[in-house]
Amino acid sequence: MLKDHYIFSTGRLQRKDNTLYFVDGEGKKKSLPIEQIENLHIFGQVDVNSALFNILAQYGVRLHFYNYYGYYTGTFYPRAQNVSGYTVIQQSAHYLNRDKRLYLARSFLYGGIHHMLRNLRRHKEKTEDIVQAIETEAAKLEDTAKIPEVMGIEGRIRQEYYQAFNVMLKPEFAFEKRTKRPPADPLNALISFGNSRMYTEILSEMYKTMLDPTVSFLHEPSSKRFSLSLDLAEIFKPLLVDTVITSLINNRAITLKHFDEMEGIVFLNEEGRKKFVAEWEKKLGTTVQHRTLKRKVSYRYFIRLECYKLIKHFIGDTLYKPLKAWW
Repeated sequence: MLKDHYIFSTGRLQRKDNTLYFVDGEGKKKSLPIEQIENLHIFGQVDVNSALFNILAQYGVRLHFYNYYGYYTGTFYPRAQNVSGYTVIQQSAHYLNRDKRLYLARSFLYGGIHHMLRNLRRHKEKTEDIVQAIETEAAKLEDTAKIPEVMGIEGRIRQEYYQAFNVMLKPEFAFEKRTKRPPADPLNALISFGNSRMYTEILSEMYKTMLDPTVSFLHEPSSKRFSLSLDLAEIFKPLLVDTVITSLINNRAITLKHFDEMEGIVFLNEEGRKKFVAEWEKKLGTTVQHRTLKRKVSYRYFIRLECYKLIKHFIGDTLYKPLKAWW
């Protein structure tokens, strides 16, 4: 079943009766199987109208927009169908209680650290010092009493972790430091693009549950972003984004020719985005035997399971434990 559809070309999306069409800049029309789509990702300059939003809402399709450089700008989010006032109240109560919030903030970071170390230990002969530095920082988490202290540790761990990219990746993708606004080199552009895809993927899976994506614990809630997606991304970025980047670069599926630069901003060109998206969808569809469910589960479904675990934690059913890949 098709879940995600990507549009890179210039054109327009239009509705006729209960059918969705994309018409490209040359007037060629392609029908889209809207009943099989959960997310539409718009990378090109595409015109839309209210009739389109009506049919997207009818089928519960999220529409994600990206700017000229391929970075996430916003989402059309249909009216939530899975709602629970009780769950939202309990979720908010965990935010308002300092100890409960700290527990969750640390948990997200523990999951992320586990997956960072997992990546580093595949190159253990070159990353031993970095692993030790991260473990030293991680040991300080239990003594934190405030969220800014947790975020400070997260920042120092990330700084150490990104140093290892220069030994894990092909030398032509070496970089000095993580730069976001704007990305200053191809590797930073890849990380930013991948992180954008991670946020939208988490938001899409969260939409299928009763969680409120604006009430977060590690990152401060904001009226301008779905900050709970940022929290869960701490767990999944090293597990998904970084492994996709490593595969694409070290297998030379993406090279320096797949990047452009404009006004000091480095970004993936259209061919590069398509290559990343293809590898990303392949990764999300990969399955692993789940130890508890006793069946194969895709990486995409692991994200939704993490949302369900949070709900059980909020309502007092099961203590939340972050995903730590065992395979």
